[in-house]
Amino acid sequence: TTHYLFIVVVAVNSTLLTINAGDYIFYTDWAWTSFVVFSISQSTMLAVGAIYYMLFTGVPGTATYYATIMTIYTWVAKGAWFALGYPYDFIVVPIWIPSAMLLDLTYWATRRNKHAAIIIGGTLIGLSFPLFNMVNLLLVRDPLEVAFKYPRPTLPAYMTPIEPQVGKLYNSPVALGSGAGAVLTVPIAALGAKLNT
Repeated sequence: TTHYLFIVVVAVNSTLLTINAGDYIFYTDWAWTSFVVFSISQSTMLAVGAIYYMLFTGVPGTATYYATIMTIYTWVAKGAWFALGYPYDFIVVPIWIPSAMLLDLTYWATRRNKHAAIIIGGTLIGLSFPLFNMVNLLLVRDPLEVAFKYPRPTLPAYMTPIEPQVGKLYNSPVALGSGAGAVLTVPIAALGAKLNT
């Protein structure tokens, strides 16, 4: 029980970092700044936290449990913004759970092999997390209107809304986010697992 309560505390704090590291509040240049920054930082955070605690308990399913707590807590944050008068789509809750399930599945299918969980599971998180979230973003109603009508009060300079540059997206933000996420999650997750042993 203590183990799982500890996971709750860490998952809640991870979610606070999530909201500050690049949450899905929309800007006209969201495809480059918000999405890419979020994909890199949050796929890494999910992989490190989920792998660390999955190996800590040795139980397949812990990663999904960890992601579920993060999801619930982000919905609380979404509700808080909504209560302040912002539109429902001002924050889109990230899709952590399916990627965490892939990690749990990897750990279970490889008979609790921690190296396979780190390499295969970490790569699956890095590749799948941006894809799930891109689908999520496509369902949002008029993100540009939300970006201009409800700017974030503490907007970082590099995420300031700018006029759309039509035709200037040379690369795919999904490919960039997925590639960077997949490359970064494996070595960082391996470091987290090494600290655990």
